[in-house]
Amino acid sequence: MLDARVVDRLRTVLGDRVDTSVESLTSAQADRSGHVSAGPPLAVVCAASIEDVQSVMRIATETRTPVVAQGARTGLAGGANAGPGEIALSLRAMDRVLEVRPDDLLAVVEPGILNGDLNAMLAEHGVWWAPDPASRAISTVGGNIATGAGGLLCAKYGAVRDAVLGLDVVLADGRLLHLGHRSVKGVTGLDLTSLFVGSEGTLGVVVGATLKLRRIVAGETLTIVATFPGAGDAAAGSAAVMAAGVQPAIMELMDATCVSATRAYLGLEPPASGAALLIVQTDGPAARAEAEQVADVLRGLGGDVTLSRDASESEQLLAVRRAVNPALQQSFGTALIEDVSVPRSALPAMFDEIVRVEREYELRIPAFAHAGDGNLHPHFVFSGDQVPDIVWDAADDLFRSALRLGGTLTGEHGIGVLKRRWLADELGDDQWELQRQIKAVFDPLGILNPGKVFAPSH
Repeated sequence: MLDARVVDRLRTVLGDRVDTSVESLTSAQADRSGHVSAGPPLAVVCAASIEDVQSVMRIATETRTPVVAQGARTGLAGGANAGPGEIALSLRAMDRVLEVRPDDLLAVVEPGILNGDLNAMLAEHGVWWAPDPASRAISTVGGNIATGAGGLLCAKYGAVRDAVLGLDVVLADGRLLHLGHRSVKGVTGLDLTSLFVGSEGTLGVVVGATLKLRRIVAGETLTIVATFPGAGDAAAGSAAVMAAGVQPAIMELMDATCVSATRAYLGLEPPASGAALLIVQTDGPAARAEAEQVADVLRGLGGDVTLSRDASESEQLLAVRRAVNPALQQSFGTALIEDVSVPRSALPAMFDEIVRVEREYELRIPAFAHAGDGNLHPHFVFSGDQVPDIVWDAADDLFRSALRLGGTLTGEHGIGVLKRRWLADELGDDQWELQRQIKAVFDPLGILNPGKVFAPSH
């Protein structure tokens, strides 16, 4: 059989880096979205070098075998799930920091390093990499790049797209490209680096990244927590903070269900019934003055405000937000975790839409948001192993609400498998087809992460 010959060829070149154990094959089928591929892949190849990746892609091209690049598999859209007839190409072992240049504010890293580990290492040099996803302790830099990840600090410091200077990429046929630059400026030719950020493994395999760093922020870090009667009120508070001209480092919103679940998870006293939280963090030399301004704005809107006294208390207050994902999982179990973004001024209206959809479809949809950039994460709670049709109908309604409000289907999780049916609705037929043509230039045989993003929906 062809499948057996492919595995034999991989083993001939890569030896024990080719893993066909049942445990590894089963793990490669799923990410954290709850979506599982239809069956196990042919093999998991644990690449340790660029040469390993090139060897895999050359064999894949010669045998017309699909390849799915994987990191820590913490994605929430099914974008890196490997299935029958495919090679799962794990980059997790490629986790070295190759270079740190504090003078040039850059670092060169391999894709398998964890986001949190990278920043722990960079701190020794007085610098940091700004992308701050909630999964920072368990997600890889390569995965952050593949999905165009964001996180809590996006409001002030930007997302992954703003923090990548260059990429090393292995194409479908095994060729190695060096994209981008090490300089602050660089506009030679088309910006292929930005094209690859957020491409979800459909254009090539990222094997190295030159990252744009920042110096560790001097001054205080303070956190303001404001309690409001409902999520709509808290969203109006976030809009008022932005309108006041303050630029928080973090501004997060949790609806009442998220607050109750998280406080129970952390063993804290239950909140007032229906209370929603707005958590705002300021940093830098002007942090205290900005925090007091934020507190005044939120009190003026009826918020019950607590202001941290120091960095330690600041982090304690923010810990409530960082615990929301495991708290919801503990409280509700299975959920379709979604990711839409709207203009910041439309955030109150989007929370109204969540309430409407929850009521009309008789579902429970706890939601929190990166309020500083208008990115919401509604959780569609359901029972069983498969997402029921009514949940997809409700999600469809909510996605279209986001588009009507001038927003987008995904702010940071990507399209993957779960959202491909709506992609053309946002892009329009002409742009959708143009993007498919661009993918075909990089992947003429269609072997890079097939069935994801640009695949026709069923």
